Amino acid sequence: MRGYFGVGAERISKAMNLGAVLRTAHAFGASFVFTVGARHSLREAERADTSKSTEHVPLYEWASPDQMALPKGCALVGVELDPHAVDLPAFRHPLNAAYILGPEKGDLSDEAKARCAHLVKIPTKFCVNLSVAAAIVMYDRMLSLGGFPPRPVGSGAARRPAGRRA
Repeated sequence: MRGYFGVGAERISKAMNLGAVLRTAHAFGASFVFTVGARHSLREAERADTSKSTEHVPLYEWASPDQMALPKGCALVGVELDPHAVDLPAFRHPLNAAYILGPEKGDLSDEAKARCAHLVKIPTKFCVNLSVAAAIVMYDRMLSLGGFPPRPVGSGAARRPAGRRA
């Protein structure tokens, strides 16, 4: 997959959610992870992050959205259940992006939304857990930018030509 991405959350307060985001970001090949105005214990978060992600993926911790220092050309994408947000399945991911999610019990701040180049939502009936939402966004990015062939028309996997091994 070309390009790079980072993922983070604003005002995350549950250490286990942060640990799950760290581990999932590491698994999906994130270039960095970040928090903005977090209220967590990294030591507690490591209980949910059995891959010890911070040894492999940089973690940036900013106090507020205006302190965020993203790489040049990196588009900030807000993930929020917002009537103005684009449904994730209809969204074309930027080649270089940082995805920011809102806190467990709340929304992205107006300050964070103002910094976003795009705002997307996961089309669900109600909000899902923060770490689950982060995983869905990273999976969608992988599917759309990962160079996978189109899915077969019928159910199941595409048939391989005779004599070819997986």
